[in-house]
Amino acid sequence: MSYTIRPFKLADAEQIVEILKKNGQYDYPNVEGPEAMARLVECDVVVFLVAEMNSKVIGCIRATYDGSRAMIHLLSVQPEYQIQKIGTSLVKSVIDILSKRGAPTVSVTVNDASAGFWSKLGFEKLPVFIMLRNTDINKQQ
Repeated sequence: MSYTIRPFKLADAEQIVEILKKNGQYDYPNVEGPEAMARLVECDVVVFLVAEMNSKVIGCIRATYDGSRAMIHLLSVQPEYQIQKIGTSLVKSVIDILSKRGAPTVSVTVNDASAGFWSKLGFEKLPVFIMLRNTDINKQQ
């Protein structure tokens, strides 16, 4: 199986949305949808890569590095291509880019189901967690 890893293009957005939906990772379209992806392209701190095979996107990874902290926010691989090291290749590629930008460490947001994958790649569980709030100050959650 031959695939390439390359930077995200806006034309990839719909394929990525389909992958996210299949993997149950499309809970916040305003953060993960095509409009958000268009904003990401304009943001210098973002690293957004896709794995492509035969002109089809089969996986993606999105990370940021703000000059101090690097974080992987999203990794998703088409279900039929999982357990074939595509996710691992995407992680290694994004870490390489983040390291070249000066990131001393990389953290990742995970859930219980994915923690084992990340542990195998050398990530360690920290005693912190992520909290979320809508930016609309008038909205109550």
